[in-house]
Amino acid sequence: MMDRTGPHSQAVRKKVEQVKALKAKALDEVRFFRSWVESPLKTGAVSPSGPLLAAKMASYLEAAPGAHVVELGPGTGVVTRAILERGILRKNLVAVEYSHEFCELLHGRYPGMSVIQGDAYAIQDLFKGTKPLDGIVSSLPLFTKPENERLRLIEDALELLKPGAPFIQFSYALVPPVKAQPGRFSLSKSDWIWKNLPPARVWVYRKVH
Repeated sequence: MMDRTGPHSQAVRKKVEQVKALKAKALDEVRFFRSWVESPLKTGAVSPSGPLLAAKMASYLEAAPGAHVVELGPGTGVVTRAILERGILRKNLVAVEYSHEFCELLHGRYPGMSVIQGDAYAIQDLFKGTKPLDGIVSSLPLFTKPENERLRLIEDALELLKPGAPFIQFSYALVPPVKAQPGRFSLSKSDWIWKNLPPARVWVYRKVH
């Protein structure tokens, strides 16, 4: 009888898992690129965020018991995974995604998590009447929108957050998607994540109280 628990078998299983992971990553790259080709202003990037960038974004969340978080533009779910690894429960995470294909993918990868197919720029309509959130994490391509629409999104999002809770956004640009508004909301930034392709940084907005 074949020994399926020995070092050789374990090494084979590990190799198979690595191959599966690489295939899944490659398939995600293809999905993301196709989505970008079909609608570059909606997708914004030609590939998903890297794990280091995703982890950095999630690091600004406080994973207190019962914390509720919204993710905007999750795509294939790289940042979603980092949010869950941070300690946010699936039942307390809501993803808002424009692409039907990505919504189906997220439903399959993260059962038990709420996925809304819709326009993240209508965030006030989507979450009107809900209790204040503990964080919003955004991978939206904000620079594809006019400045006034970017400002409106951030202000609308901040209205849904608890006092001091973060609106977390990444970008590849040298300047923030929206500048800080003294007396209205503050802005902080991370160092560059050079190992992300392309290099990116994280911008964190908080409402001034």
